Order: sequence, then structure tokens, then C-alpha cells
Amino acid sequence: MANPPLTKGSLIAVKRSRALAKNGFDLMDKKRHILIREMMSLIDRAAALQDSIDATFSEAYAAIRRANISMGGSAELAAAMAIDKSVRIRYRSVMGVELPTVRSAPADAAALPYGLTNTTSALDGAYVKFARVKALILEMAELENSIYRLAYSIRKAQKRANALHNIVIPGLDSDIARISEALEEKEREEFVRLKVIKAKNG
Repeated sequence: MANPPLTKGSLIAVKRSRALAKNGFDLMDKKRHILIREMMSLIDRAAALQDSIDATFSEAYAAIRRANISMGGSAELAAAMAIDKSVRIRYRSVMGVELPTVRSAPADAAALPYGLTNTTSALDGAYVKFARVKALILEMAELENSIYRLAYSIRKAQKRANALHNIVIPGLDSDIARISEALEEKEREEFVRLKVIKAKNG
């Protein structure tokens, strides 16, 4: 940072910059705290969701095993299933951080995507379980991506806050002190000069 000139105008400008830097630091610190709170709530949700995913996966695999046993295999039926293109991603903003919201068309158990001729109710049960797995995985993807984005933004906000607190503000304080001392010295010199002139004229 270049040394500002030792003038009153420069002192006012540096004080203004210092106030802006302090305000910037306070805003960064508030942003960081809000983002941390948001991230912690998502981490708690993700931990609970992971347990639910594990349990649902176990149930879904057990259901597909039962379907395979009752039907003698379901690979051909699985290959004939249409690819799901209903997943949509939207974004919401939290303190300027874009967090994804992942949505998909819910599976309709009443309108199964396969015929009933060569299938059993065990396959229907497996379909419903895996539809639940899909919904949970989409939710987990949303949470994990949001946590990653929040962590990145928190780190960035922390770096900026640290730079303001440890470099910018102390540098401006040092400039204020240096300019103030120089101006006080000038005032003392001017006072002495005026006294000398008054003494000569008196």
C-alpha cells in the first residue's frame, strides 16, 4: 500500500477507508457465522439421511432378491425400463451462495412402468423400495453439494475477514497514526514559529 501524503485531507480519506474496512470485516464475520449455522444444520440432516439410505437400500436389495426368486430373474425387465429424465435442479441463495434444490417426479405405485403379465407383487414391492432409494439419494446429493459449496464460501469469507483484520485495518491504523503525528508536529512547529514572530514584533 502506497504511503498517503501527510495532509488533513489524506487523514480524512484514510479514516473513511478504515471505517469501510471495519464495516467490511463485520459483514464478512456475520456472513461466515450465518453460513456456518446453515452448514451445521445440513450436516445434521445428512447424518440422519445416511442412516435412512442405508436401511432403505438393505430393504430394497432384499425386495429385489425376493422378486428375482419369484420370477426367476428380472434383468430383461430392468433393461426395458425407460430412463428417468424427470430430475430438475433449481438454486436458492443463502448470503450470496447458490445452493441446489434437486427435485424429481415422484414414483407412482399405482401406475407401474411395466406390465402385470409376467411379473409378481414382489417386483412391485422392489420397485416401490428403489423409488424411495432414488428420492433419498437425490436428497443426499442436494445436501452434500450444498455442504461443499457452503464450506468453500466459509473458507473464502474467513480468508477475506482475516486479510481485513490482520493486514488492511492495522495498515490503515498505522497510516492514521503516522499522518496524525506528522500533522501534530506541523501544528507545534507553526505554533512555535508564530510565537517567535510575535516575540520579534512585540
